[in-house]
Amino acid sequence: MATRLEPRTGAPAVTPRDGVTDGGARAGVPAGTPPAAGGRATRVRWRVCALLFAATVINYVDRQTLGILAPVLQRDIGWSEADYGDIVSWFTIAYALGFLGIGRLIDAIGVRRGFAAAITTWSAAAMAHALARTPFGFSVARFGLGLGESGHFPSAIKVVAEWFPQRERALATGIFNAGSNVGAVLTPLLVPPIALAYGWRAAFVVTGALGFLWLAAWWRTYRAPGAHPGVNAAELALITEDAARSGDVGATEAPRAGWRALLVRREAWAFAIGKALTDPVWWFHLYWLPKFLDARHGVTLTALALPLVAVYTMADVGSVGGGWLSSRLIARGMAPLRARLVALLAMALLTVPLLGASGVDSQWGAVALVALAAAAHQGWSANLFTLASDVVPARSLGTLVGLGGFAGALGGVAFQRATGRVLEATGGDYTPLFLTCGLAYVLAWAAVRILLAPRLRAGGTTA
Repeated sequence: MATRLEPRTGAPAVTPRDGVTDGGARAGVPAGTPPAAGGRATRVRWRVCALLFAATVINYVDRQTLGILAPVLQRDIGWSEADYGDIVSWFTIAYALGFLGIGRLIDAIGVRRGFAAAITTWSAAAMAHALARTPFGFSVARFGLGLGESGHFPSAIKVVAEWFPQRERALATGIFNAGSNVGAVLTPLLVPPIALAYGWRAAFVVTGALGFLWLAAWWRTYRAPGAHPGVNAAELALITEDAARSGDVGATEAPRAGWRALLVRREAWAFAIGKALTDPVWWFHLYWLPKFLDARHGVTLTALALPLVAVYTMADVGSVGGGWLSSRLIARGMAPLRARLVALLAMALLTVPLLGASGVDSQWGAVALVALAAAAHQGWSANLFTLASDVVPARSLGTLVGLGGFAGALGGVAFQRATGRVLEATGGDYTPLFLTCGLAYVLAWAAVRILLAPRLRAGGTTA
């Protein structure tokens, strides 16, 4: 949703999307009714962040269920390592294709309807895994899941840009992005008991149904800031403070940029390359960590929960901590763009010990290295997403996040297909894969830093 400041008053008017009319009326509220009064700012934006957190939890439960069940399914159905790599890559192919248009669609129709369509699609596809009986059937279900899930992060990042001032965005992003780790923690706790008691098909049905519960809450409660009856004038002023300080709406009223316009901008390439080099590492953790622990350390389905809970609990700490770090640096006077880069470098350096994970004989030593890298990835992700909201106008943010997601998905497809074949060729040796993962973030940071150098020389200003 785009906002604009009316002359003299500084009050936001809103465009007719997400339950808003041209006159600023809220859905179900008479035209001309002001936001809730009060001197102290309400905190509705944090309730919105909680909704995003819940959606991210569900997103990752649905995404990771196959990885948890992979050792069982591989034995029951008889697919090879290459088959498994191809199956998970179909998710990523659809994820990439979805990103080709999903950002522009969300920018055009509004995030309320766009997010609802996305979670409906991926929840139905998650449940459809229960119908699969062959690698082809799982590939079809993964494709549908990827297509729906491609709408999640563009929607969530756009909500954060609309609901939070710049100084709070990294923290809000870190909080909702922590849902990915909570989802990854819940999946090994939820899925094995269901699969052992009722079969693996029931696990897909139960986890897939969670999205429809969230959809009901989203559709009932979500409105844009200027249309939400619970937002008072003080909170609305806080949300729009960046535009108010500049005296215009440069970040929100600029024309929506298409892919062609973004591709000539160094900032867009910085975000896309950062995603392309690091997203595949996170997906490697999701899809191959249970298989690695099973093959290298003998961790079976019944014992899988504790190591994965440890990894993704640490990832939660990294997500919130990484967002807090750049927000803290900004609060102490550092330019926002420079603060994001400092936080990204810190996270990149924390992933380097992953180089040795395959050679560690101790199960918990390997888990500790992966946990550190997972925490660093989530801190990296929180800052990279927030950097995107810093460098382009808000009306183009969905398109940029879609572009970055497309780049990350292409990298994921290549890495997933290569992973299955590397494991077959080496007899299950994970060493070259962990070497690649341990270097990816440092290379990505260097590329981002080089591409953003002109903006940094200009003082680290944002869009």
